[in-house]
Amino acid sequence: MDKIFEQLDGLLDRYEELQELMSDPEVLADTKRYLALSKEEGSMRDVVAAYREYKQVQSDIAEADEMLRDSHDPDMEELAKEDLNELRPHQTELEERIKILMLPKDPNDDKNIIMEIRGAAGGDEASLFAADLLSMYMKYAEKQGWTTEIIDDNPTEVGGYKEVSVLIQGDSVYSKLKYENGAHRVQRVPVTESAGRVHTSTATVGVMPEYDEVDLEIDPKDIRTDVYRSSGAGGQHINKTSSAVRMTHLPTGIVVTMQDQRSQQQNREKAMQILRARVYDFYESQNASEYAEQRKTAIGSGDRSERIRTYNYPQNRVTDHRIGLTLNKLDRIMNGELDDIIAALIVQDQTAKLESIND
Repeated sequence: MDKIFEQLDGLLDRYEELQELMSDPEVLADTKRYLALSKEEGSMRDVVAAYREYKQVQSDIAEADEMLRDSHDPDMEELAKEDLNELRPHQTELEERIKILMLPKDPNDDKNIIMEIRGAAGGDEASLFAADLLSMYMKYAEKQGWTTEIIDDNPTEVGGYKEVSVLIQGDSVYSKLKYENGAHRVQRVPVTESAGRVHTSTATVGVMPEYDEVDLEIDPKDIRTDVYRSSGAGGQHINKTSSAVRMTHLPTGIVVTMQDQRSQQQNREKAMQILRARVYDFYESQNASEYAEQRKTAIGSGDRSERIRTYNYPQNRVTDHRIGLTLNKLDRIMNGELDDIIAALIVQDQTAKLESIND
């Protein structure tokens, strides 16, 4: 903990400096600077509060120890012992909390996300499962107070999706949903199965942070944009004009098509939104692969081909294979009650990071 305490003392000094700066009239008049300082102050608030509490507990322990050493009053000694019995476990608890708060933050944790869900193996049943996953995440988002918007979809005739992209916006969305990357497997009797046999199908989920132009600059020369007439729904107006857009990022070969919006400009904006996220995800996944080779994390690489979870309908059971967690409440999980799974994944991730620091 000694190294951490050195960092914490510096952090405390910086926090106090920030609070002074934020009350400076010159800073208050500069909105951009004030917001930047406010964001930095907010990111330090929890760890500073925990460290201040820790220092107070240390001081209280020293005081109780001194009382126990110097007092000749049995009642005072008993009181000091009671205080120490409470203070020492609290000190250990605060140390653990501070260690977790001091773990390197994922710079994307506070970002919104674009989630892409695709029906994979299993034909119509896979597309229906993709729709069920979409519903599950949208219900979870609603419980979190987030907003959702379907920005691109390719529905199937049976009511499922070959693929669907949804924008989820709110407080720290990526920090909770980043663990959903991967292949999700369902075991159930399809509605089309007359013999009542259980089938296995899969859908893949991709979670990408949403980036704006400030976060990620893409050279316009690297993008080829083609426009064409929309073939989808939207009435005569869309069919008469070249409103659909296909964007190709030449260095990576990533292609995004968009025809769901009413105008070419709207389609351009949505296509760019998805392209930016996919391009970043492409480069980031390469870095993640390199990192994973150096050190395998406990919750897996997050690769979309990696099977991460099984949803077993006959037994009302969900199993997350990365952490060996099984819950017998599939019905509630599909209704958006994902907190238990996500909390367990976060704890496992933090534990793995703490172990890597202690190695």
